[in-house]
Amino acid sequence: MDHMEFAHTLRADTTVHYNCCQSVLLTFASEMGLTQEQAYALGTYLNAGMRHGSICGALSGAMMVLGMTGRGEAESLALLRQFQQTHGTTQCAALLKSARERGEERKAHCDNLVYELVEALEAVLSQEHTE
Repeated sequence: MDHMEFAHTLRADTTVHYNCCQSVLLTFASEMGLTQEQAYALGTYLNAGMRHGSICGALSGAMMVLGMTGRGEAESLALLRQFQQTHGTTQCAALLKSARERGEERKAHCDNLVYELVEALEAVLSQEHTE
């Protein structure tokens, strides 16, 4: 199963709630040298923008993946800039408000952010490490 298939499986699982951060971390757990249980625990409190609408949990998870896989500042800044350019914000509360205004359901919105960041991470991790 590839990363995207794994992320889709997590987000579709109705027996366990995987928040956005956990969904990204679990998808790349082996690349980070973590067990699934460790990745799940690491992302536990990073849902809903650290539970107060701050930085998107999927984005927080993606940044942790970059750090744990030894990627440098250039890769992390590029990912942040792309996310900001695409969505206009990195803040969970603002992202959710924008989704509501577009008539998009919360789960679908969050699923799409997870998939977007899994795809972005796949692209970064497939490139030769330059640091």
